[in-house]
Amino acid sequence: MTQRNIFIVDDDASVRMSLMHLLRLRPEYVLRDFPSGDAFLAEAADLPSGCLVPDLQMPGTSGIGVLEALAADGGHFGTVVLTGEGDVSLAVQAMKLGALDFLEKPCNHMRLLDAIDMAFAQQARSQQAVTRRSQAIARINSLSLRERDVLIGLMNGRSNKLIAHDLGISPRTIEIYRAKLMEKLNVRSLSEALGIAFAAGLYPEG
Repeated sequence: MTQRNIFIVDDDASVRMSLMHLLRLRPEYVLRDFPSGDAFLAEAADLPSGCLVPDLQMPGTSGIGVLEALAADGGHFGTVVLTGEGDVSLAVQAMKLGALDFLEKPCNHMRLLDAIDMAFAQQARSQQAVTRRSQAIARINSLSLRERDVLIGLMNGRSNKLIAHDLGISPRTIEIYRAKLMEKLNVRSLSEALGIAFAAGLYPEG
């Protein structure tokens, strides 16, 4: 069973205790709680990835402040924020900062569990996307400069003949470069090659 880390951040000890009691019903959850945003941020850099469940209204660093501090973490924490009555505008601000959902206190237990599951699913998709991008970049970086030029020409919808004219070489040489880049990218079709190029962050001109 894959363990899932959940970090509860709330200055109200009774809320933390209630959430810990509820979430312990899921044996795959590994739980930690923090009494303030400052206490969480003091350890955040050393924590494993997981789901963050912060209150928005806390003394010291608020839930919004926590999200602002984590803005560059690359999705290390999927966040489901807890709000008090009348905090909807703050919740919207939190979602603009990357929170995946918000629940008003006292929150429905099943809704909380569903939101946490969705946060983990979103986090998994984000991590897969990062992996795909890094793999695509590695493949693109394996190309020679001329092979990359040919690939960019293909991305721009140009024929072998036009690419040859642009680069000042023969169409036959373009065919050779094209075959080599397909081999290095380990693809069988132009659409697959373009998919890798897009995943790596290359785009047609214009």
